[in-house]
Amino acid sequence: MSSPAVNVVLSKKRRFDREPDRRSEDFHGRLFELEEAGEWVVHRVPEDHVKVTTKYGNEKKIPRAHLWHHKSCGQCGHIPGYSTSIFWLMRKLGYDYEDPRDQTSCTAWNYYASATSNPAAQAAVALRNFAAAYEKGYYPLIHCGTSYGHYKEVRSELLRHGDLRSEVRRVLGKLGKPMVMPEEIVHYSEWIHALRGELAALQVRDFSGIAVTVHPACHYYKLVEGDAIFDSDVYGGQRTAVVTGIAEALGAEVRNYSTWFDCCGFGFRHILVQRDFTRSFATMRKIEVMKEEADPDVVLTHDTGCVTTLDKSQFAARAHGHNVGVPVMSEAQFAALALGAHPFKVCQLHWHSANYRPLLEKMGIDWRQAWSEFEAAVEKLDSGGQQYLTWADVDG
Repeated sequence: MSSPAVNVVLSKKRRFDREPDRRSEDFHGRLFELEEAGEWVVHRVPEDHVKVTTKYGNEKKIPRAHLWHHKSCGQCGHIPGYSTSIFWLMRKLGYDYEDPRDQTSCTAWNYYASATSNPAAQAAVALRNFAAAYEKGYYPLIHCGTSYGHYKEVRSELLRHGDLRSEVRRVLGKLGKPMVMPEEIVHYSEWIHALRGELAALQVRDFSGIAVTVHPACHYYKLVEGDAIFDSDVYGGQRTAVVTGIAEALGAEVRNYSTWFDCCGFGFRHILVQRDFTRSFATMRKIEVMKEEADPDVVLTHDTGCVTTLDKSQFAARAHGHNVGVPVMSEAQFAALALGAHPFKVCQLHWHSANYRPLLEKMGIDWRQAWSEFEAAVEKLDSGGQQYLTWADVDG
């Protein structure tokens, strides 16, 4: 049941209807026109894919396998269990993938935070990565919500501006790279949503007693909004279905709260120059509201900055006596735990700040035993007995 505060806020938010005049333009026609004109190569989605519906009713293809993982700099640097959980899930389902060594950052930090770049440079970086995936023969899967939103904006600009395409073509020519645009730009959370039934079929831990709140990432569904997945079975099709869909498929209880539409507080520029504002917004507008209105066991989201901000901002608020103290993780980590992943070797929850141990206990996970196993693995690395952990080590 929603609280009175939730009902008041939701009543003020205008309901959208999928009327013909509100439907966003389907870009695919223009995409293929430019290919026919010789402007670029369209990287087709593999035949093995799932069809989903986007916000205004357009169809989107989500490939199951043969994916080129466009990793996130923030995940790799601050939340490594985020990325390893995505890889672990794909391995669990038996789908092949490529973990590339020739990927660059999307450079969206320049675009959103400092404004030190320019459209041609931003677009060239995006298409260089797309070309790297195309040359390898794997389809790109974007880990970071910011990269995903940024690349969709790049696509929109390139579809409309021939002069920009010409500039980017010159840059790629100097790199010896082809001009490639994917048929669909796909975020990892869309892959999880599309395959949630397959993932739930492999669940080994009972999550029916777990209450979650969901923070939908701004850079996923507010940038080029018509490309985000919506499903009539999730929130009546009124909010993006990703994250919530997999949580429900795994048997968790998704609870509502009034500030679900708000940013996590990250916001890019102000996390650099007004970090206290970021921490205050994350805790007072998001975490405290969730605690007071929904009292979740865990907060789930699907973007690097959102996990980092909502998790690591809580220490300051706790020091000032605010009502915080709820673990935050990606739905990839949550799903991996449901399927039996090790909380430290795979999900690497020791990188998180808010106390996750009561959640693990509620999930039926002996975190003390798991930590002991992790310490033993680290000791082997420290002693030189092993260079690094392998998938065989974490799956054992």
